[in-house]
Parts: sequence; C-alpha cells; structure tokens
Amino acid sequence: MSDPRFAELRGRFRRFTFPMTVLFLAWFAAYVLLSAYARDFMAVRVFGHINVALLLGLGQFASTFLIAGLYARFARRSLDPLAAELRGEGSR
Repeated sequence: MSDPRFAELRGRFRRFTFPMTVLFLAWFAAYVLLSAYARDFMAVRVFGHINVALLLGLGQFASTFLIAGLYARFARRSLDPLAAELRGEGSR
C-alpha cells in the first residue's frame, strides 16, 4: 500500500513490538543462562521451599501477561483508531 497512513500504522506497530520482543528475549535468555550456569544462585531459598529459580520462572509468566496487557492497551489507543480509519476508507 502506498498510503502514508498505512506506513505510519506499521511504524507504530514496530516501535512497540521490536523493543518489547528484544526486552523479553533478553529477560528469557538471562533466565535460561542463570539456570544453566548459576545453579547455586538459582537454588537460594527465598522463603520456605521457594527459591530464586521458581520466582524468576513465575516472573516469566507474569511478564508475558504484562506485555500482552500493555500491547492490548497500546493497540486500542494507538493502532486501532488508525486501522479503523484505513478500513473505513477502503470499504467505500
């Protein structure tokens, strides 16, 4: 498409998704590397039978849901209005 609004839509999408993807992959790689090479650190008990590895593993799930929520909010505010505008014009 040659419409500059479409290019703007793609740019907005990329400005959110690329940094978030890099951030999440770095966080995941850190978790994997710590699990492989810092076993003593990961085995440290924080309280009861809960250790650092378990907390960081649960943090992976939490960060996934957080990123999904942030993306939904971002899309609703920044992407959806422009996409609706483009769709509305295309159906005429």
